[in-house]
Amino acid sequence: MSNNIHNDVPDYLSLLRLDGRGFVVLGAGQGIGAQTVHALAQAGARVLCVDRDETLARNIADAVAGIPCVADATSRVDMQRVFDTARQHFGRVHGVVDIIGVAGIKPLSAVDDESWDQQFDIVVRHAYLAIQIAGEMMKADGGGTFAFVGSLAGDRAVPNEVAYAASKAALHHLVRCAGVEYAPHNVRINAVSPGFVRTPRLNQRLDESTWNTVGRAIPIGRAATPAEIAGHLLFLASDLSAHMAGEIITVDGGLSVVAAIPAITFAPSTTPTP
Repeated sequence: MSNNIHNDVPDYLSLLRLDGRGFVVLGAGQGIGAQTVHALAQAGARVLCVDRDETLARNIADAVAGIPCVADATSRVDMQRVFDTARQHFGRVHGVVDIIGVAGIKPLSAVDDESWDQQFDIVVRHAYLAIQIAGEMMKADGGGTFAFVGSLAGDRAVPNEVAYAASKAALHHLVRCAGVEYAPHNVRINAVSPGFVRTPRLNQRLDESTWNTVGRAIPIGRAATPAEIAGHLLFLASDLSAHMAGEIITVDGGLSVVAAIPAITFAPSTTPTP
C-alpha cells in the first residue's frame, strides 16, 4: 500500500475559488440573484450583473465592484450583447448563473395565450438563448459552467401553477438534455430546484401567517432564504461540482420527500413485521 495517500487529497477550498473567472448573473438585481452575485464575488469571480431594471443592476454591481448590464433576457439581440460584453471585459465567459423566472399564479382555465407564451419566454426561451450563445463561446474557449434555478413546481403538481410548473419542467429537461450534449466539451450545465424561498417578490405576496403555514409543511420548519439557494449555485459554479452534468439539485427543506397522506386510522396488524 502506498505511503503517499495524502498526496492524493485535493485542496478542497481551492476548488471552491473562482479567482479571476468571469461570470454572468442573469437576474442579478435582488433576492437569489443578488445573493449569488455576492457569493461569486467573495469566491474571487468578476461578475457582469444583468437585470432589466437599471437601478437594481447598478446597485448590485456597485456592491461587488462588478459591471452592470441592462437587458431583456428573452431577446436574442440583447443576450448576444450581454455575452459579447462579458467577453470584452473578462476575456472569456467562464460561467453563467441564471436566476430569471416569474411565476404566474392562476388556474389553467384563466390562462390566456399571451400569458402562456410570456411564461415560457421568461422561463425557457431565455435559458435556451443563454445556453446556445454562451455555450458555444465556452466550447471555443475550453469550457465553462451554467447554473440555472428551476423549481419544485417543475417536478410536483402545485395548485394554480400549471403554466409556471410546465415551463419549469421544460427548463429542467432543457438542463438535462443540454447538459448531456455539452458535457463532452467541458461545459457543465446543472440546476438548483428550490421549494419555497423568502424572496422579495414572494414576501410582497405572502403575509407572515402564510409563511408560518408554509413552514409547518416543511420538515426543516421554514422556507429557505435567498442566501441558502445562492450557496448551492456557488457550488455548481465551482470546481467542487466538476463531475456533474445535467443534474437538478432539489433544495426544499425536505418538502418533496414528505408524502401527503390523509389522516387514516389503521387497524392493529396481526401479522408480525419482519
